[in-house]
Order: sequence, then C-alpha cells, then structure tokens
Amino acid sequence: MPRATTVGVAVVLAVGGLVLPAAAIPQAPVPQAPATPVVWRDCAADQLTDVPPAERFRFSCADYTVPLDHDRPGLGTINIALLRRAAGVPSARVGSIFVNPGGPGGPGTVLPLRAAGFLQASVLDRFDVVGFDPRGIGRSTAVRCFATQEDADALQRRGTLIPRTPEQIHQTSAARRDYARYCDRFAGPLLANMSTEAVARDLDLLRAGVGDEKLTYVGFSYGTFLGATYVNLFPQRARAIVLDGSVDPRLRASDGLAYDRQRTEGFEIALSAFLAECDRVGPLCAYSGGARAKYDASREYLKSRGPVTLPDGTFVDYERFVAATGSFLYQRAYLATFAELLQHLHLAIQPGQPRVAAEPRARLFATGVSPRTDTRPDTPYTGEDSYASVNCSDKPFTNRLSDVPGIADRWDRAMSTFGRYGAWADAATCPPWPAADRYSGPWNRKTANPVLVVGNYYDPATRYDFAKRMAAQLGNARLVSVDAFGHCVLGESTCVDRITADYLINLTAPAPGQVCAPDLPIFRAPVT
Repeated sequence: MPRATTVGVAVVLAVGGLVLPAAAIPQAPVPQAPATPVVWRDCAADQLTDVPPAERFRFSCADYTVPLDHDRPGLGTINIALLRRAAGVPSARVGSIFVNPGGPGGPGTVLPLRAAGFLQASVLDRFDVVGFDPRGIGRSTAVRCFATQEDADALQRRGTLIPRTPEQIHQTSAARRDYARYCDRFAGPLLANMSTEAVARDLDLLRAGVGDEKLTYVGFSYGTFLGATYVNLFPQRARAIVLDGSVDPRLRASDGLAYDRQRTEGFEIALSAFLAECDRVGPLCAYSGGARAKYDASREYLKSRGPVTLPDGTFVDYERFVAATGSFLYQRAYLATFAELLQHLHLAIQPGQPRVAAEPRARLFATGVSPRTDTRPDTPYTGEDSYASVNCSDKPFTNRLSDVPGIADRWDRAMSTFGRYGAWADAATCPPWPAADRYSGPWNRKTANPVLVVGNYYDPATRYDFAKRMAAQLGNARLVSVDAFGHCVLGESTCVDRITADYLINLTAPAPGQVCAPDLPIFRAPVT
C-alpha cells in the first residue's frame, strides 16, 4: 500500500449545504455545440514513476476546462486533470471507462496506473481507463482554505479526534468553527461549487470530450454517490455504471446526521464480525479465545489508564487504537496482521502476562489505504480542503456545533468503539460551513441498462444495508452481494470481477440474488 495514513474521522471534516427541492434543481441541458475534445499529451515524469518504463507508452495526460459554475458560465472556468491508460487492443476498443476512487478527495488520476489490480485483462484490452482529479482535488484546480501551511498546521494541532474532557471539547469545537471561517475567507468562489452535482456535470463534459456517446463508469465508495448522481441527472447517457461500496444516496442527501450514525454503526458491525470470525477459526487467528472480551478490555484500558508502548517501540493510545481499528477494517488483506497486533497489545497490558517481541510489521498500526478506494477523511492537510468542501456541500446537518458533545455521549453509549469518534466528524465540521447548492434527488430515473451495485456484507465504511438501498432506490439496478470483509471488493473476488467484466463489455447484467465470495479468507494457514 503506497500511502501510510491513519483511518478515521478527521480533525477537519465535512458539512451540510442548502437543501433545494428536487423540482427546483435545474437539469443539466443537452450541449448545443459540439463538445471540446480532450487533447492528450505526455504525462509529467512524476506521474509515471511507479510504471515500468516498458509500459509507459500506454499512458497519456490532459487538462480540460469546465465552468466554475455550470449554471453561470460567465463566472469563469477551472481545470480538470486527466490521466488515460489506453486500451490494450485498439482494434477491439469499445470506448472509455471513467473511474473515481472515492473520498471524497481521492485523486482519480492514480487509478488508471493501477487498473490491472481491479479490472480484468479482457476489460483493459477493450477500454481506455480514464481517471480524473475532480474539481478542487489533486492536479485539478484546488480548493484551499489557508494562506499558509503554518496556519493549517496550527489549526490541526488545536483539535482532537475524540474529544472527551471539557477542555478538549472546547478547543476542538473552536477549531472546527475557525476552519469554516478560514474556508469562507480563503477558498473563493470554488467553495460554493464543490457539490457532487457539479462533479457529475463535469463528468458529462469529460465523457463527451473523449468522444463517448454514453458513459461507462466504475466508482468506489463516495464514487458511488457520484455515479448515482450522474445517472439521475443524465439517465439517457449512462451505458454501464458499476458502483462498488455504495452509499445510501437518499439518506446521505437528506439527513447527514442519520447517515453518519448508520455509517458509524457499520464500523461496529464489521468489528464484531471480525472478532467473531477470529474466534471461529481458532488458532489461525492470533487473537482467538475470547477476542471480543480482550478487545473491549484493551480499549477500556487505553481509555481510562492511558497509552501503552509495545516491545518494538510502537506507541498506542486510545485515539490511535480506535483509528487504527477502523483503518484495518477497511482492508481485508491486513486483518490477520491486525489480529497479531491486538494480541501483542493484550499481552502488554495484562498484569502478569509475559511480554513478547512484536514483529516489525506491527508498526502497521497506522496502516495504508487501498489505492482503489477512498482517501481517508483524516489525511493531514496537504494544500487542499476537498473532503470537507464536498461533504459539507452534499450532506445537510440540522444540528448545531454545540449539540455535538451530547450527540457524542449518546453515540458512545450505543457504539462503544466508534460512537464518539464518528460523532465528532462531519456533524461537528458541517454546521458552521458556508451553504452551497446541491442535488438531493430524485434517485429513481431509469437507465437503459441496469446499474451494477456491489456490496460486501462486512464493509465498515459503506455498510451492506447501504448497497441494498442504493439498488432499491435507483430506477434500474442489480445488486451483487459479497460475503466478505473490507471496503469495496473489485480485484479481490474473481466471481465479482468476471461479472463486472461481462457487464462492462457485453452489457450483461447478473441474475438477481447473486452472492460471491472473496478469493482468499482473511485467516489462513501459512504457506510452508
């Protein structure tokens, strides 16, 4: 995994916008003039550093101009950065697949570089894979809330991920309020035009710019919300849409607090299932033998008595413990490693238990994020503020910032690991955020071909219930369920990958009720 970040909810997070009735939201007009074509060029050297030299000929880059405000084109334009992986067999080329990694805030230009990890060779032979950095993100025109890095760093230091003491609550609340003020002051007109509706309308221009009559699209996590928005704004222009790790679009667009509470509960469901699976497999899991009781005891120890340093020097406090749990639940490939780390921690804090040497990989306590899925909400500030800008445009919160401590107390009682953590996320960041227009539905416009929705049973970030609701709310959709842990699954289940390839190439929708499995279990005997 190329990026080492700690999972969870950031000191700087998302906000609600102005809700417009569906009838009041203007539908994107059919372009009256021919689309401006995308002009491809060689990519900058630093964009292809991970690509073998012999493969670099496949990739090209572009910049594309779109309106800052699609309803008011006279306000100026912004730039969208693109990166393309050319189809392997040009003579068999069908068109382009646009991809989005989620977040919101994930730079999409990295996905074509890794497309072989989540799309089958038959798909890569027939389609260009086109990634784009959505507005405000990455190499596109960035949304920035600070004049200097020093200002951003100072604000970050004032907040706490899981405020518990009166002083922490006061400081974190003030930091969230000041963050909104910084953004209102420095981000300029782009801040009011960061909604997913705006990105979907950008995507429609990009589709036309590469010469495709209809959109073929694969979206992960938040990218499923972008896909759902597109097919409801432009149902007649949707060819094949794959949504892996789906949100509940109606709930997300109507009640941010209820959505975040259910999302937080999804982490608790995934954690319970992981601990139960650990005990079920016995010795294959290093943490087996009362895994739930051991986990709860470790959490409460760190919460009440303070941090622990493991024998290899790994420092673990309460906040890091909760954040790392969420991060590992995202990535099924690391869950066995997480079980080993949990066992090291258990032995370190239990009186009378022998200390054991931890393997170096135990330092994965701050593990990375899968490159195909969303950027972590708690990624440190790196010169843009897209996560909050998008979420705070899309998700309406009616609570006040002063309500959050009480919400956190209630969620903590109901969800003992993630409740307080989740409550201090978007529900704390969004109330003071500047208002923005957004798309709030309808979600049931029919497409000619079914949208393919994929959902894992134990996805922590986009719980399985969300996938079922996405499929039910869209006007024409087919759900593929996966008996799997982790956030999103393309590239980890041959069953899903074959269904997806047949759908993308031949427009063949799977039979209703299809259930797949991952290729590998999370706990397995070591290879000898």
